[in-house]
Amino acid sequence: MRIDITCRDRIGIAQEVLGAVARLGIDLASVEVVPGHVYVHAPGLGSQELERLTPALLSVEDVIAVSPVELLPGERRRMHLDTLLAALPDPVLTVDGQGRILAANPAALRLTGAGGPDEVRTVADALGMDTWRSVTSGNRVPHEVFVAGRPFLLDVRPISDGVGPRAADHVLLLSAPGLVGRHLSALREAQPSGFEEILGRSPAVLAATQRARRFADVEAPVLILGETGSGKELFARAIHRAGPRATAPFLALNCAALPESLVESELFGYAPGAFSGADRSGKPGLMELADGGTVFLDEIGEMSPYVQAKLLRFLQDGSFRRVGGKQERRASVRVISATHRDLQALAVEGRFREDLMYRLAVLTLDVPPLRARREDVGLLAEVFVGRAATQAGRPVPRLSPAALGALEALDWPGNVRQLQNVLFRAVTLTDGPEIGPHDLELASAAVGGIPGAAATAGTWQEAVGAFERSLLLSLLPAYPSTRRLAHRLGVSHTMIADKLRAHGLTRGPERS
Repeated sequence: MRIDITCRDRIGIAQEVLGAVARLGIDLASVEVVPGHVYVHAPGLGSQELERLTPALLSVEDVIAVSPVELLPGERRRMHLDTLLAALPDPVLTVDGQGRILAANPAALRLTGAGGPDEVRTVADALGMDTWRSVTSGNRVPHEVFVAGRPFLLDVRPISDGVGPRAADHVLLLSAPGLVGRHLSALREAQPSGFEEILGRSPAVLAATQRARRFADVEAPVLILGETGSGKELFARAIHRAGPRATAPFLALNCAALPESLVESELFGYAPGAFSGADRSGKPGLMELADGGTVFLDEIGEMSPYVQAKLLRFLQDGSFRRVGGKQERRASVRVISATHRDLQALAVEGRFREDLMYRLAVLTLDVPPLRARREDVGLLAEVFVGRAATQAGRPVPRLSPAALGALEALDWPGNVRQLQNVLFRAVTLTDGPEIGPHDLELASAAVGGIPGAAATAGTWQEAVGAFERSLLLSLLPAYPSTRRLAHRLGVSHTMIADKLRAHGLTRGPERS
């Protein structure tokens, strides 16, 4: 039994309490003393013995109460610490100045192949001599080491006794790139996207979704073709989530957003000192971080020929080298790529490797543009309006039949992304409970402007009026006076004043 002896804090009280226990012949396994409490663990102490012990303890001056407890404070702390260390996926060890491992969590024991802490003797034996040299070198910048042929990021931190660090004792934290990739993937995708996120009932979308579902279980590269904004990444994420790699990282890279040198280092990482400004410890690339998972390469058609060659080699045997590195590395990654370009035409022009194209296009998926699935516009609009209202913190407005008709009539060159942006703007700027055609500002949503305005009205005059109103609304924030607005459009001040009055856009006192 474990008991808590509550007492007033004074010199010698712990000794008097333990003397009372000893006089009754009770054997103690452990004792903990904290201000105001003396905790004892007496394995042979039962209820009857406690009834006999309690009066003896209360007779000691300044003892206030005696009560049984489940655990001693130190035992509780150790239990929580052991549970915490066991929950860490990364190996964690503590070592002394001679390299002896004093404590190791289960992940560290699995890494070294030991069955228990007593089987692990030294860092050199368990993690290799190079790792021990890294500890003794004094290098406190996280850097890469290899344990059993696997790369880890080693972080060495001195242990402090509360006054200052103890030079000889250290904590070693080993992070595998794949685990870092899992954390990155989880941060970037707070809510995993599956096929349920692909909205639409049109035959074109249903056919694409059915085809993508069949790709999910096949361990082969996928090339997704489609216009900008059509939802290629959404399909890529859904394929990943429905496949055997669902619990592994999904990391994405837009090949058109970075220069050639950065695309290479982002994909394959770089060695320490590979180039000016590089991290001194080096950096793993997406292929290492996503080991066991999926890498999505958007706009693959913009990738440079040099990086294309390196990617081709990786697709052939899963091996690569970091930028500036000599170590051959391997990773198991499924590559899903996407483009709005015609790769066949680029290959004919010599701008894209034909052999890489065939490697990427083992499985191909065509994502239909929004104009090929107009029957889905209503469903998409309803969802987007709801999301925009939630984000803006306002009641969900309804789309008028005329507004919905205007949306369905557009060709949407920017596809689903453009529709989402138009509706977000409308929800943000509309105060009433209903969104009408004039609230959509569709003049800028169509190629050439006027077709979008025409979609909101049935006659020539109404279409022209809608376009004029939308144009004035878009320019007024930047040109708040009729004179400046007239100068911007190259017309007279009188004409602009008349148009503003005609469309109910008259402002306050005129500003020059």
